[in-house]
Amino acid sequence: MKLMLKIAAVFVAVAGLLFYFLRDTAETPAAAAPASLLKLAKLPNAVEESSGLVALPQKGLYLTHNDAGNKPYLYKINEQGKLVETIKLNLKNVDWEDLSRDDKGYVYIAETGNNDNNRRDLKIYKLKPESPQQVETISFTYEDQKQYPPAKKDRNFDVEAIFYSNGSIYLITKDRGRQATAKVYKVPAKAGKYTAKLVGSHSLHAEITGAGISPSEEKVALLSEGKIHLFTGFDSPETFYEGTYKEIRLKDAGQTEGIAFEDEETMVITSEGGNLYRYQL
Repeated sequence: MKLMLKIAAVFVAVAGLLFYFLRDTAETPAAAAPASLLKLAKLPNAVEESSGLVALPQKGLYLTHNDAGNKPYLYKINEQGKLVETIKLNLKNVDWEDLSRDDKGYVYIAETGNNDNNRRDLKIYKLKPESPQQVETISFTYEDQKQYPPAKKDRNFDVEAIFYSNGSIYLITKDRGRQATAKVYKVPAKAGKYTAKLVGSHSLHAEITGAGISPSEEKVALLSEGKIHLFTGFDSPETFYEGTYKEIRLKDAGQTEGIAFEDEETMVITSEGGNLYRYQL
């Protein structure tokens, strides 16, 4: 009997030692991965159809605007979806499509919507939100557009996506003809009349609705309905489309229109459905 008790005691001791040393490798249920796409808030009622988006230096504050035919206003909102300020501009919103921002505090409004590919009055407005009456105008035409409009299959001169880099504005087309190719144009980010230079293209088979560049300029994100098209590993923002490409699906986000980087790993997105989202890479 005593022998059996000793054997049992040794067994319990060995089992205890094994549990102690192997406890970290024991299988435990994996924690659920956090969702990458987070709905932050509903947009305020004033933002009926958000089309462009830019993140401001103050964390959790953004600028957005409405699409064609709406009031020429910029709306400052926070991450709770509250309207912080309405910035009224003495301009016309024919078809505002996107926003960008440079490191000196200038905001660029893309008056570039061109559904029928027949506009000859394309512009980008440059201003500082704190001085909304002081507006510079960047007017341009596309170097390879010869007809207004071109044949339906060649209608790739609508732009709903821009970003700023190193003294230039880059414009990315929404291919309404073949829904196959996003062209990239470049114009100087200063007042004047220009011919937008075609610098490259990328086969995406998607209609691009927004664009953003990360603070380090090492990532460029294009947006289409329910998708982010992320580019990394490029030599220069001008040739971002030559970098490593990744498609990210945004489940249940709807018609996504505006995108901006908050930091290197975080983007904010707006949808025509009136929602504000945050996406973590």
